[in-house]
Amino acid sequence: MNTLIPVEVIERKILLIRGQKVMLDADLAELYGVEVKHLKRQVKRNLDRFPADFMIQLSKEEYEYLRRHFGTLKRGKHSKYLPYAFTEQGVAMLSSVLNSKRAVHVNPYDFERAACGNL
Repeated sequence: MNTLIPVEVIERKILLIRGQKVMLDADLAELYGVEVKHLKRQVKRNLDRFPADFMIQLSKEEYEYLRRHFGTLKRGKHSKYLPYAFTEQGVAMLSSVLNSKRAVHVNPYDFERAACGNL
């Protein structure tokens, strides 16, 4: 089982933030079949595996912009904390720190293939 998620689905979730192609924590949690709070907990437990070029935390302004312009991050649907955005390397690292069956089977290179065709 190489992948459970069509590349087209991943392509729609890639955003350009601070000049980098990234995916938001909520979208990745959905793709990996875990809750956002579990994803964030695992990241915090493994912070040494996520250097600055693997993930960024959105600013309040970035959060508001996405919410207003893209209908992303609906108020009340997500946590009260600002979301994280993960680069290609961060997405690959998430696969190794999340304890979900889907995370084990998701091919992190699908993000790379999708990112090449997106934006």
